[in-house]
Amino acid sequence: MERIVEKNRKNSGKILLVGFGPGAEAHMSVRALQAIEEADVVIGYSTYINLVKNLLHGKEVIRKGMTEEIDRSIEAYEQARQGKTVALISSGDIGVYGMAGPTYEVLLQSGWRPGDDIDVEIVPGSTALSACASLVGAPLTHDFCSISLSDLLTPWPTIARRIDAAGRSDFVLALYNPKSGRRTRQIVEAQRILLQYRKPDTPVAIVKSAYREAQDMQRVRLDEMKDCKIGMLTTVLIGNSSTYFEHDLMITPRGYANKYKNLTGEAIEGEKRGRSLSMGLSGWKRCVREYLRAGNDYSLRDVARHFDSPTGEIIAAISEAGPHAADGAGDYTAAPVLHTIASVIEAAKGWGLLRVVIRNDAAAVSELMVHAGDFSLRRDWLNIENEHFHLHVDWTSIQQAWLIRRADKLRGVHFTDAKNETVFNLSLVRKNGVFDADALKAFEQDWTALTEITEVEKASNE
Repeated sequence: MERIVEKNRKNSGKILLVGFGPGAEAHMSVRALQAIEEADVVIGYSTYINLVKNLLHGKEVIRKGMTEEIDRSIEAYEQARQGKTVALISSGDIGVYGMAGPTYEVLLQSGWRPGDDIDVEIVPGSTALSACASLVGAPLTHDFCSISLSDLLTPWPTIARRIDAAGRSDFVLALYNPKSGRRTRQIVEAQRILLQYRKPDTPVAIVKSAYREAQDMQRVRLDEMKDCKIGMLTTVLIGNSSTYFEHDLMITPRGYANKYKNLTGEAIEGEKRGRSLSMGLSGWKRCVREYLRAGNDYSLRDVARHFDSPTGEIIAAISEAGPHAADGAGDYTAAPVLHTIASVIEAAKGWGLLRVVIRNDAAAVSELMVHAGDFSLRRDWLNIENEHFHLHVDWTSIQQAWLIRRADKLRGVHFTDAKNETVFNLSLVRKNGVFDADALKAFEQDWTALTEITEVEKASNE
């Protein structure tokens, strides 16, 4: 960055940030070809320069190495300051893991602003994931994301979290920079993380040098991926839970089978052409209640797993049941606490012996028998203490409390966080399958008091 100096004179230079796709002229946009033709100076990584060398006759060509991205950007800026038209080139799309970002950072740090005398234009190109996908079928037909496995500039824990989130969310995944001579473990770790969420036979396409002379494709299973020939010129496409191979084509369904019979037929029962799915945003909670009305012995955790949704979302769906049984939630009813969450702890003092259930992220479950007298709120912590144990809950993490009933089996309250996950829950204890009469009476009275707002309270809130 030491080479950047403040602008001190007017000029009419231009920087063209050109993505030229896979490299073959047939896959370049007309504008990319025009931009290279317009340029006085062409700057790029040596491999990129070689891919378009037949277009560079009569041009000043500046080659840079693999790790000299900032140098390329500075060079482009300095050449443009001299009034030259500069094409800074990159394969794929220059805005996707390309030089557009570093160049803008250099320009802005130099004092340049949009509208100044150096014009900047981005010329998009076909990026590696779309080029590679076109060779193996249609793996990107539904939601997908791309993640670079290079930890040269990004901490590995950040990369690992992104892979985990993509796996958890069932994205089709494109891995850039999957492996190099020195970085060999990253692809192994990526496979390990994804196998927590994907079946071993999940389709994977490994494409090297798409549309170039050394083009090569491998079609394998996810559990075979790490043992394949993979390098820096490779892009790895990993399917989601519905992706399949057929006749060597990798296909990710768009989702038409969720709505139509035999893809092009009539809409299936309960669905309408041109309308959101029954499991769409406005309808999926009705599906939750319908699932509960089926009469099976489902716990809230069972239902949350079935719908792959936080427990708090399931409870919210129950709470939105209409007054008629046809829109009910089976044995369940629920309601949000409309007063302070601390008021639930105070009310629980009349509920007798309680069971506290706390689950951690590693799937450990703690069940404790307590009385509400064992609870105390001290600043940001709810402390549950008696002679047998001490348990501390970060009270600031609690965003909502939900009262829950389930026929004659459950009376309790779930405390949920900002992600609608249950932090902990309390429930009345049954002896010989029966609730204590006084505790049950107190709970039902508190249900009304905690979930309704009086006219006086409404007026004061307004």
